[in-house]
Amino acid sequence: MSAVPRARGLRENGPKIVVIGGGTGLSTMLRGLKTYTKNLTAVVTVADDGGGSGVLRREMGMLPPGDIRHCMQSLANVEPIMEQLLSYRFTDGSLSGQSFGNLLLAALNGITGSFEQAVEQMSHVLAITGRVVPVTGTDVQLEAVFENGSRVVGESRIFSFKKEQDCRISYVRLIPERPKALPAALQAIREADLVILGPGSLYTSIIPNLLVDGVVDEICSSKALKLYICNIMTQEGETEGYTAADHVSALLEHGTQGLIDVCLANSQQVPAQLLDRYRQEDAAPLVVDRERFDGLGLELVEMPVASQTSDYARHSPDRLARAVMSIYRQRTRRS
Repeated sequence: MSAVPRARGLRENGPKIVVIGGGTGLSTMLRGLKTYTKNLTAVVTVADDGGGSGVLRREMGMLPPGDIRHCMQSLANVEPIMEQLLSYRFTDGSLSGQSFGNLLLAALNGITGSFEQAVEQMSHVLAITGRVVPVTGTDVQLEAVFENGSRVVGESRIFSFKKEQDCRISYVRLIPERPKALPAALQAIREADLVILGPGSLYTSIIPNLLVDGVVDEICSSKALKLYICNIMTQEGETEGYTAADHVSALLEHGTQGLIDVCLANSQQVPAQLLDRYRQEDAAPLVVDRERFDGLGLELVEMPVASQTSDYARHSPDRLARAVMSIYRQRTRRS
């Protein structure tokens, strides 16, 4: 038997993996995992209200397409020119700043009359590996409440507002509160062998999914291994000064105990030339405060998962996927 059919068979029979989050972190995770399994579902936040997604949301009354599009691009099996077309951004006129991929989703939303159906149809067009599912079909706004009691509504406003307040975020909530999750999202979590939170922006990409009714309950009741992937750096305007345990504590406070079994953190040093750039943005490598993890009741695994070629301190899709699959296989054999 040749290597290609064997690899295809492994992917067909690969574990059922659900990745929950949003933004570039989620799409990076998916790009690596799709080489290991076809049974892959991305459950994606719809709280974004900035940039081109925000314009389409306000002017067309649709859910924000940006994070969904990023995930579909990562899972797409299309010619390079199609991938370039999806990420192309117009630079002139009334379409300035809009990506073609967002407009394609907007057109499908108009044709089908449903954002969920639009995502499903675009998935067919791009022949994606796995599935991408919005966490909810409700039009939600994200509100952040700060330790000094001030608050701001709108995901895109949190960054600048936090800089002005110069204090930590106490918690975030959705407006309206506890919107219903889409059944497809809950079913995917229920049937999963592995549930992954992150990597991605803590308060604006990951936690909003936990605030959707039913999501936390399904994660906790699932027999799947629950894995949280730490970011490599802290994030300006969101998690300055946070440690790895601070991230986990925020997840548990917005969710519940038992939400996570294992935490994966990067063990690789960030190159000095990148540190200087991030220092200007008030961001720093995430400190892994190992002694606090026992008290949080979960296992900590440290592995080198950072990219060695990127001009940014980001995860390598291949190294991250290998680490995730290694953790999953070890825990599966152990159980």
